[in-house]
Amino acid sequence: MGFHRTELDNGITVVTEGFEGVRSIALGIWFNVGSRDEAAADAGMSHFMEHMMFKGTPTYSARELSEAFDRLGARQNAFTSKEVTCYYADFIDESLEGVFALLADMVTNASLEQEACELEREVIIEEIARAEDDPENVAHELFSSLAWPDSTLGLPIAGTKETVAGFDRERSLAFRKKHYYSDNCVVATAGNVEHAKIVALAQRFLDDLPIRGKQARRKAPGANSEVIKFKFKETEQTHLFTGQFTISARSDDRFALLLANNILGGSMSSRLFQEVREKQGLVYSIYSYPQLLSDGGLFAVYAGTRPENAQVVFEKIERERMRVGASDITADELERAKASVKGALALSLESTSRRMIRIAEATINEIEVLTFDEQLALYERTTLDDVHAVAQAATSAPQTTAIVGPYRGQGFDQFDEE
Repeated sequence: MGFHRTELDNGITVVTEGFEGVRSIALGIWFNVGSRDEAAADAGMSHFMEHMMFKGTPTYSARELSEAFDRLGARQNAFTSKEVTCYYADFIDESLEGVFALLADMVTNASLEQEACELEREVIIEEIARAEDDPENVAHELFSSLAWPDSTLGLPIAGTKETVAGFDRERSLAFRKKHYYSDNCVVATAGNVEHAKIVALAQRFLDDLPIRGKQARRKAPGANSEVIKFKFKETEQTHLFTGQFTISARSDDRFALLLANNILGGSMSSRLFQEVREKQGLVYSIYSYPQLLSDGGLFAVYAGTRPENAQVVFEKIERERMRVGASDITADELERAKASVKGALALSLESTSRRMIRIAEATINEIEVLTFDEQLALYERTTLDDVHAVAQAATSAPQTTAIVGPYRGQGFDQFDEE
C-alpha cells in the first residue's frame, strides 16, 4: 500500500495511493490541458471536450455509457479547470476493471459526432446563461479578466456563447489530437488498489493514446497595474472580488500562504469573518482564497453585501488585508490556523476522491507527493516570520478589484436606490 508512481513507455504517468479499511476506489484519467491552453477563438474548448467525452463511443451510446457505469455501481463525472481536465469515477473495488475500461474508452474513442456537438453546444450555452444569472460568478469572471487581461487565463473556463457556438466535430477532433496524448496523461487512483494492477490496466486500455513529446505551456503573465472596475447588474447585493498576484502551486511558501489565508478569511474564526460579519453584520458571505497555478497565482477576497454597505465593507477588507501584510499576525492566530488547516487536511484524507485528486495535482504540478505526517511537519515548522513574509509579498502587489451591482457610474456612491 502507500504511494507509488510509474511512468509507462508511452509517457503516461500512473500514480496510486493504496490504503486499508475501505472497499472503494477513486479513479481519475487526467489531461494536462485547461482553458489557459486554448486560443482565444477556442475559449471553452477544454470544457466542451469534457462534455463530449460522455456523448458516446463506437462501443456505447451516451445512454449506454451511463447505464454501464450504473451497473458497475460507479458515480462518474468530470471537471475542467484553467490547467487540467479530469474524468473520474468512484466505485466499489470489485468494479475496477470495468470502470477503467469505460473511462478509457471515453477518452480515447469518443465519437465526437457532429449532431452530438450541435446538441451539446446548446447545453453549454444554457450553462453559460445560468452562470450569467449568478452575480457572484459574474464578479469572479470580471475579476479574472482584469487580473489576466491579455491571456486566456482571464477568459471563462466554459468559454463564451460566441465561441461555443462555433464548436463542431472538426474542431473537436483537432483539439483532441493536439492535447489528448500519452505524455499529457496522468492516471491516478486511491483506495483499495494495487499499483501493479493499475499499471497493467493503463497499459491495456490506454494503449491507443497517441505518443508525442510534451508541449511547453505558455507562461502566465506577471503582475499587471492596479485596476478597479464596476459593472452594472440589477442585484440586491454588491458582489466584490479583490486581490493580487502571488506564488505558484510549486512554491515552498505555499504552506505559509495557506496559513495566512486561514487567518485572513479562510475560516469562521478568521479576521474578515469575525470583523465584517460577526461584529458588524454587514455580510452573509465573506472569504479569502488562494488560486494557485503551476507558474503563478492569485490571493483574493470575496464579499457580498447590500449596495449601501459596499464601500464600508471594501474599506474593512482593505484594513484587514493591510494589517495581515504589515506583520500584524499573532502567535496565537498562527497556532489556531495550524490546528484548523491540519484538521481540514485530516478530514480530506477520509475521502478516496480527495486523495486521488491530491496525488494527481502534485504529479501534474511536478511537486513531491507528501504523506500526511510530512505535511503536518511542514505546517508545524512554518514560523510567524514565514507567514508574515508571504502575506507581505501577496498584499503589496498591484491590486485588482471587480465590483458587480446596481451602479450607474464608476463609484460606490453611484448605486441605484430605486
